[in-house]
Amino acid sequence: MPTLLDAIIQASKSNKKLLAVLIDPEKFSAEKYVDFIENLPKAVTHIFIGGSTVTAEESEVCVDFVKAKTNLPVILFPGDKEQITEKADGILLLSLLSGRNPEYLIEQHIKAVPKLLNADLEIIPTGYLLLDGGNQSAVARVSKTQPIDQSEIQLIKNTALAGQMMGKQLIYLEAGSGAMIPVSEQIIAEVKKDLNIPLIVGGGIRNTNQLEKAYKAGADLIVIGTAFENGEFET
Repeated sequence: MPTLLDAIIQASKSNKKLLAVLIDPEKFSAEKYVDFIENLPKAVTHIFIGGSTVTAEESEVCVDFVKAKTNLPVILFPGDKEQITEKADGILLLSLLSGRNPEYLIEQHIKAVPKLLNADLEIIPTGYLLLDGGNQSAVARVSKTQPIDQSEIQLIKNTALAGQMMGKQLIYLEAGSGAMIPVSEQIIAEVKKDLNIPLIVGGGIRNTNQLEKAYKAGADLIVIGTAFENGEFET
């Protein structure tokens, strides 16, 4: 049976576009999400679960609920080791390559080893780049790092490629939850040009037009959270 990563790689090679819904367990309640989960758009291929300030209990409750309501792959998108639960299908092991805080480059990973060592989770090493989305994101606040300005296209591209050269298996360009400005098409295209691993893009995508432009520029998997959660996504 192919792994989660194999499926993403194969989709990338065949130009099949993927779509993940991101659920923040801190905002989760069964009453709020039951209709949402049961009526997800048909285009959704993955569920990401995570946030910047989530407890282990919140994460586990959310995963349990989502797994009971859908057969879609459920992948952890953790802000720290406390959010890890074996009940998910996989985890994006994120290294915040855009910042220089060792806590999110390697320290959280070391602390997570006891939880991950014997866990039945597919672990996917992911290079994570936070870009300026026009507002202060929770990621920037919690990680105490500055996003890369979207005008710094060469720096963004070099950082992504450095992640690939270091062995990351996915690259994730993130404008931040509720971003006012999504990752630009030019950045996506420039990063994708020399990238040999799948590219994830998230933050600030609020309508079908932005979604299609990001796909056309080269995004393999797009993550939408706030717009879906608040019922604001425009088709």
